[in-house]
Amino acid sequence: MDLSVIIVNYNVQYFLEQCILSVQAASKNLQTEIIVIDNNSTDTSCQLILEKYPEVILIQNKENVGFSKANNQGVKIAKGEYILILNPDTVVAEDTFTQILAYAKSKQNLGVLGVKLIDGSGKFLPESKRGIPTPQVSFNKLFGISSKRTGKYYATHLNENETGVVDILVGAFMLVKRSVYNEVNGFDEAYFMYGEDIDLSYKILNKGYQNYYYANSQVVHYKGESTKKDIKNLKYFHEAMKIFYKKHFKLNRIYDFIMSFGIELWFLLKYFKFSQPKNGLKDSFNILNIDKNLIDDFEQIKTLIRKKAIDTLIFDNAIISNKKIITHFQELKDENVIFKIQPKNTNFLIGSINASNMGKVDFFENN
Repeated sequence: MDLSVIIVNYNVQYFLEQCILSVQAASKNLQTEIIVIDNNSTDTSCQLILEKYPEVILIQNKENVGFSKANNQGVKIAKGEYILILNPDTVVAEDTFTQILAYAKSKQNLGVLGVKLIDGSGKFLPESKRGIPTPQVSFNKLFGISSKRTGKYYATHLNENETGVVDILVGAFMLVKRSVYNEVNGFDEAYFMYGEDIDLSYKILNKGYQNYYYANSQVVHYKGESTKKDIKNLKYFHEAMKIFYKKHFKLNRIYDFIMSFGIELWFLLKYFKFSQPKNGLKDSFNILNIDKNLIDDFEQIKTLIRKKAIDTLIFDNAIISNKKIITHFQELKDENVIFKIQPKNTNFLIGSINASNMGKVDFFENN
């Protein structure tokens, strides 16, 4: 089997369905299996899979075991030569898998492969490619010190459209050989959520493999939908940071104290930010449905947006491919509009303003 796609789900059934549909569309002419590990969702995610997608392999956990352990469960039963760790709040293009597998097979010493991720507004997500978060790199990031020389946190030696070698990839999309994943014992289950992708990338580097950022394929990631940005999850990230530095960069008491102080300061600043009230996704008033006549005419779409004060574009995946939808996201990202997708054969729309807002699901009656 070519590829095993591992998806950990927790209470995001509509995003999960959109993700599954995009994975199925990208699996044509490949031997692919989809494995969903559900972490005791309280929505109807499991019922959805059992009734609509019986070909999907489903593991139903009786409790939320966290991201690391759940992925390890999925890989344990996987049969693919390659493993793709994929978040449920993602949309892949129809040619994503053929592209990344071809590139992966061209590398003699492949570790982890990541792709260009964009958010629900079409903007590039810089965490698509990262450097090792050493104490100095993290200090610079924490206090906003940024330059070509110090900008190692987001691997600025490559621009967003440049494929090349990087150190760290993000857990929303990680392609790795199953044999390599097993060689390093997969994700460290000490991490409940967050930090495990950094740790896995780093372990694989230390085994002598090379990680790559592949810019020629773009994937939508409704960042934060599958791991909501609240104080509870901030605490998970806080703990993950402490685990990572204790495991990989414990130096001496003075340095450890400085790093611990920095982590605690970071936590307090983020805690204060998340404690403030947030504005939700704004309502749509002027909507433009992208049909076959408009699919490739970006200038006409831009004219209509500006002339008619359009605030929302709707893409029907039954008539427009995911690849073209993703292209529209990027081409129109500066037009200040909301993008919404109707996944094929569904009665809902998914859209997001940007990476800081939760994706919104809208329902409608089928005719």
